[in-house]
Amino acid sequence: MMGAVSDEQDNPVRRRSLRLDAAENRDRVLAAAAIAVRRDGTAVPMATIAADAGVGVGTVYRHYPSRDALLGALTHRSFQIVLETARRAAALDKSAIDGIRFFLEQTIEHGSDLVLPMHGGPAPTDQATIAVRDEAHRTLGSILERGQHDGTMRTGVTRADIVTFGALLAQGLPHVTDWKLAARRQADIYLAGLLNHTH
Repeated sequence: MMGAVSDEQDNPVRRRSLRLDAAENRDRVLAAAAIAVRRDGTAVPMATIAADAGVGVGTVYRHYPSRDALLGALTHRSFQIVLETARRAAALDKSAIDGIRFFLEQTIEHGSDLVLPMHGGPAPTDQATIAVRDEAHRTLGSILERGQHDGTMRTGVTRADIVTFGALLAQGLPHVTDWKLAARRQADIYLAGLLNHTH
């Protein structure tokens, strides 16, 4: 009988299933926390995040022992989303302006998942998050440089301009009923302004 218990504990399939459950809970907590922080601010109670995620508050604290740890994880997750989007934009077999358009469209689409320093999230302090942020900025810069090099995009525009505008689009204005529609309109106007009309 004891052997059966030992077998269950040592069962690699069971261990893998427990790890998968833990990873799913962590993802669920982060997704709920992103929405809660955007809705209620960074002081939102951990119990509210747990309830929104459908897990016990102990589960939240098991993954994130403090509010700062949770906010840091949200910031890291946000920059990972930005980096993945920038990489997909850079990999497109299209013009640089189409790459920037794709990046902005995806930023609007995933805006509710982004808790960035510009929107009250903490500035990244750990090296892993800083590295992800810097790589995202470099990747966007490479798209911009390509468009400036081939003469299709205005000179003088910097990658910081693109990053800032993307972050602005990610944050919906509370009085706008259909923010995604409004944000796409703003993106179209912005993109027209990026074009080098003398080319």
